[in-house]
Amino acid sequence: AREVYRLVSDETHAIVKEQYALLNDEILPLLAAESIRFAKHAEWNVAQREWISDFFFREVMPVITPIGLDPSHPFPRVLNKSLNFAVELEGRDAFGRSSGTAIVQTPRVLPRVIRLPRELGKAEYTFVFLSSILHEFVHELFSGMKVLGCYQFRVTRNSDLFVDEEEVKNLRAKIQGELPQRHFGDAVRLEVANSCSETMTQFLLRQFNLTESDLFRVAGPVNLVRLMQVPDWVVRNDLKFPPFTPDIPKALQKCHSVFDSIRGGDILLHHPYQSFNPVIELLEQATTDPQVVAIKMTVYRTGTDSVLMQSLLRATQNGKEVTVVVELMARFDEEANIGWATKLEEVGAHVVYGVVGYKTH
Repeated sequence: AREVYRLVSDETHAIVKEQYALLNDEILPLLAAESIRFAKHAEWNVAQREWISDFFFREVMPVITPIGLDPSHPFPRVLNKSLNFAVELEGRDAFGRSSGTAIVQTPRVLPRVIRLPRELGKAEYTFVFLSSILHEFVHELFSGMKVLGCYQFRVTRNSDLFVDEEEVKNLRAKIQGELPQRHFGDAVRLEVANSCSETMTQFLLRQFNLTESDLFRVAGPVNLVRLMQVPDWVVRNDLKFPPFTPDIPKALQKCHSVFDSIRGGDILLHHPYQSFNPVIELLEQATTDPQVVAIKMTVYRTGTDSVLMQSLLRATQNGKEVTVVVELMARFDEEANIGWATKLEEVGAHVVYGVVGYKTH
């Protein structure tokens, strides 16, 4: 098992290295050529710096609380995959305390990418990373002290729920009890900026009980997923893949009743090339059809905003006999599934909790 883990770790390190090389050597230069730039703090002009400074004092500083580490302030509990900064300090704070290290945790409410007003940049679209803003103004959080270094880091934790499905009588209650601790499982990976000092890197590894093989030094933001919102801000259809519209089967295109269409023969839906809307439409029509007396479904993943579950709620309220088998071990959707199941029970639906086995979406 250790040998397999080592092989997977080596491959993962290589993939992450390639990922950041593509970002820095290909993607960002190509975007810059199309007037879409990500400005580093060393590149900010006077007007940009003034706007960013105002943004920091107005939006960022009020919601972050730096923690200077000392015997009365131990290393904080760091949430799974949250953005944090380790700060090396020199001197004494306003209270006369000397702390060589501080941790700055950035709340999820803060955007990781900020777009600057068009008039402030030469490019049509200019973005800055929250990490760049923190690096530039972190000294404002430590009055009277000298900042020697500021390094972003992120820890990935084991998010498995430790539940014995065979021995637990009330699986739902057990899972609900486990969910609050999911974000604080054992650390399995540490990502740090490649500029992070060796002293700070080793300090963080010790705090999370990790080794060098669990360490990833990255040349950029520690969470590239946050860049996925950028295409929505950039109005350049010539740089995007054309939108894909799922097809509606011919048997359903001209018929207003899904039930009538089904009576004419079976209909195969091939997702995602064909739309899922007919399934939703079938359920919607069933909620009000007087000939429908019962609805029975297996639900695997729901999400917090589910049209399907809303339809089942209405069907129950309309007097239909609704039975739903809810998968409790749908990874990362357990909380949403339990929430919907509770709402269904409250309106009179029959809910069966369990581990379905075959994952039926």
